[in-house]
Amino acid sequence: MSLLIRSWNVHHGMTSPNERHNHLEQAVRLISSDHPDVVCLQELPLWGRRHLEGWSEMKLIWNSARRIWFPPRFGGWITRLNQGFFRSAFSGQANAILLDPRLQPLEQRWTVISRGRRERRTCQAVRVQGMVIANLHASGVADHPEVGAAETLRALAFAESFVQPGDALVFAGDFNLFARNLPELPGFSRPGPGIDHIFVRGAEAGQLDIWPEAHRTIAAGVLSDHAPVELRVG
Repeated sequence: MSLLIRSWNVHHGMTSPNERHNHLEQAVRLISSDHPDVVCLQELPLWGRRHLEGWSEMKLIWNSARRIWFPPRFGGWITRLNQGFFRSAFSGQANAILLDPRLQPLEQRWTVISRGRRERRTCQAVRVQGMVIANLHASGVADHPEVGAAETLRALAFAESFVQPGDALVFAGDFNLFARNLPELPGFSRPGPGIDHIFVRGAEAGQLDIWPEAHRTIAAGVLSDHAPVELRVG
């Protein structure tokens, strides 16, 4: 079975350059519009949770990476007054895996991969028939790539902990690391040229493609400061 897998840091639905309005709905509808099998998303505002399945028509696997002390709906209302100014201050942050409805989630987990007083970073994973899909958002620390590298290895160990014999492993997300700073990942497919990657082990992986800017440009600007990446597995 061939699966189309995508990963995108949606940057809270912001555009580049930043402007007042939020465009998360356009981003989610765009990334799911041609019915991919798996979409891994990072930097989602917490208020988006109740909308994602409707916008994408996909199954939602979700975890909160940065919580807020008031209802997400209220935080979303404040943020949408001026997205470019408030950014993520009142909206929290989450990661999500979206699955085609025919893919049945058999098990799902998440874990914290950051350490100390740094911003909390997480990795989530879901097991479907014959495959584990892990989605992470690692720290980007200027001049200290070893921080993101350590988080990557923690995330990988977590994902590997519930791979069953015969399962392929898809390891995707915003690693905040270029290839030269990534830790060794034996047996996996090649990294991408940027900091967003989709690694595959245990199944044939196609070439990693990066969306051109024109594919994510709307009237308000370019969706996110990251480009979606995608490949086919199997």
